[in-house]
Amino acid sequence: MSTSVVLPALGESVTEGTVTRWLKKVGDTIQEDEGLLEISTDKVDTEIPSPVSGVIEEILVQEDETVEVGAVLAKIGDGSGAPASDSPTEQAPADEPAAPAQEAPAAEAAPQEQAPAAPAASGDAKDVVLPELGESVTEGTVTRWLKQVGDDVAVDEPLLEISTDKVDTEIPAPFAGTLVEILVQEDETVEVGSALARIGSGAPAPAAAPAEPAPAAEAPAPQQEAPAPQPAAPAPQQAPAPQQAAPAPQQAAPAAQPSAPAAASAPAESGNDGVTYVTPLVRRLAQQQGVDLASITGTGVGGRIRKEDVLKAAEAASAAPAAAAPAAPAAAPAAVEVSELRGTRAPMSRLRKVLAKRAVESMQQTAQLTTVVEVDVTKLSAFRDKVKVEFNEKSGAKLSFLPFFALAAAEALQTFPIVNSTVDGEEIVYPATENISIAVDTERGLLTPVLRDAGAKNLAQIAQDIADLAARTRDNKLKPDELAGGTFTITNTGSRGALFDTPVVFLPQSAILGTGIVYKRPGVVTVDGKDAISVRSYVYLALSYDHRTIDGADAARFLSTMKARLEGAQFEGNLGI
Repeated sequence: MSTSVVLPALGESVTEGTVTRWLKKVGDTIQEDEGLLEISTDKVDTEIPSPVSGVIEEILVQEDETVEVGAVLAKIGDGSGAPASDSPTEQAPADEPAAPAQEAPAAEAAPQEQAPAAPAASGDAKDVVLPELGESVTEGTVTRWLKQVGDDVAVDEPLLEISTDKVDTEIPAPFAGTLVEILVQEDETVEVGSALARIGSGAPAPAAAPAEPAPAAEAPAPQQEAPAPQPAAPAPQQAPAPQQAAPAPQQAAPAAQPSAPAAASAPAESGNDGVTYVTPLVRRLAQQQGVDLASITGTGVGGRIRKEDVLKAAEAASAAPAAAAPAAPAAAPAAVEVSELRGTRAPMSRLRKVLAKRAVESMQQTAQLTTVVEVDVTKLSAFRDKVKVEFNEKSGAKLSFLPFFALAAAEALQTFPIVNSTVDGEEIVYPATENISIAVDTERGLLTPVLRDAGAKNLAQIAQDIADLAARTRDNKLKPDELAGGTFTITNTGSRGALFDTPVVFLPQSAILGTGIVYKRPGVVTVDGKDAISVRSYVYLALSYDHRTIDGADAARFLSTMKARLEGAQFEGNLGI
């Protein structure tokens, strides 16, 4: 009996979806909850899991076809209804003769030389393609490979990192196996649907076998080289002990034959510095931080050195001179840190190009100006100091000033929805929720994940959400839709020491709030009806807005409401702990 796989409901107002890729084909065996196909909608791209275990008997909707929610996509049964011609082809190499070993210079011929007991990796390998990553995203740039040729990968295990003009994200492996070939190198840009790599079931040796370009005429025993999908000719000396050579085909490739076709896929960073698994981005970061990669023990998969390892090493290095500071001359000037970018040229990243384009478009299409107020947060600072330890213990989040600013802004947006509005032609649209975009500074540039429905959240929820969004933004873990839908933005330039700035409003939003650093200075206070000088804590709030719809009086009222809320510091009932 067959089970129909239907297109499930994928979200509010989503009525249809487009099949972008089938992860299985007719005749394949599939387990319950295993990925079956990928669907693209106008809101999200996602994977549809199989509702049952069985064999795929029929695929009813082809790739690039659009169907409505509830439509039947495929049928899964016990296999009795699956066409024999569609069954997997892994057995094909077993029927091939071993004689073609003399024609080994062609990489595609090697898999046919394998013994029936060890099917070649390239004989049953499947392409891993760049999936749809969001609406209007047509291409992506490979920023880092998380696996190398020869590594085993599991279904949904991160395989590589991709950068687009909307989001940086990890691409998981669509099926399990061994990575036998990398087709797109780091920093290369390809279109959606392009093949990125190939995953097969055999033990790959493309990095080691083609390393011997010598003629194959003297090879008497091709069966001894079954673990490697390459000609047997070059290494008669290795024939007595193929088991010792097979486990480390990649380690031999870079040192022996740099001309091998798969050499680009091997860990190219394994150079004379003895460091392995180092991506260009991490190597560049290490150079900028002055960190010796050879001194770092990687915490990533396979001992890979991650950017976090480099940053920790840089912190440890900076802490050591600080401890020895008393021995240094007190009058010695601090060393000037000179960037390696000085005197060089570098192309703009995709993210920087997009930010530049949108900033110019926003400035050209809107009438922007900025209003600034100064807020005395002395009472708020005292309240925060009193509760921050308990808050952290109970909520697991640190209580900085930003959650207070976000809560006060969300409340003011409810009172003055014009600041939360968007312009649609000649109409003003007032959203029903306050979705606050939080600007996050990353190595790749500025990104703004969305804190959704902030007006309905307490301080604990806001602090937890901001911490989670910021962490996943910096680790490239965001989903594309987490960067969309914001109605208002907060940029905390004070975290980098700025007193205040005049931030740019990005369409389609109408306003952005810049929060400066909280600093102390003498201030005038009234005590018993008399003015007095006291040390106070202050912060500047700068609101940039679209003057087409928001008047200066609207901006002043909005900021005055926030000022009163923050200076009152009555947040006991909003802690959420």
